[in-house]
Amino acid sequence: MPNNPNISSESAEKKSQGRHEALYDRFVERARELFDVSQEKSKEAIEKAMETARQQLSEAGEFSAEQGEAFKKFMRRDMEEITRYMRVLKQEAAEHLHPARLGAGALSSMAQLLKATGLALQSLSQKTEDALHYHTGEITSAGTLSCSGCGKKVHLKHTSKVPPCPSCHATKFLKGY
Repeated sequence: MPNNPNISSESAEKKSQGRHEALYDRFVERARELFDVSQEKSKEAIEKAMETARQQLSEAGEFSAEQGEAFKKFMRRDMEEITRYMRVLKQEAAEHLHPARLGAGALSSMAQLLKATGLALQSLSQKTEDALHYHTGEITSAGTLSCSGCGKKVHLKHTSKVPPCPSCHATKFLKGY
């Protein structure tokens, strides 16, 4: 059976991609470990943990300094996404679960809460969709990417590089979980 150079090239590329995502996971895990043992729990502390993780893993030869900087950028983006979502949930809970509201009538409050939650979720959905633009080549955690060009869904089961759309080859996606 003759060797097909395209098959071995594709295999090497997939291995390289898998290694890149595994390195990102390793970077995130190391940054989390450093943050967990830190006495300070602030944005500056997580930045310091990410920089220390980047330096340690770069010096250990696991990835280049440039890759480490890209990993920091990806991790910041993922944390900002989670922070935005948590702020909205906190604000909605504070508004709708205030003790004075609950005392006015549980059933009435529950109905209002459910209605407001539905509207808030619609609004949050739109805001999140607007904020979740990903491009081919970026690294992201597991989830579903929807092609902005044709709507094709790409399911990522683990941290991965965003691929081009398998249907239309577009490079811009919206992410869901």
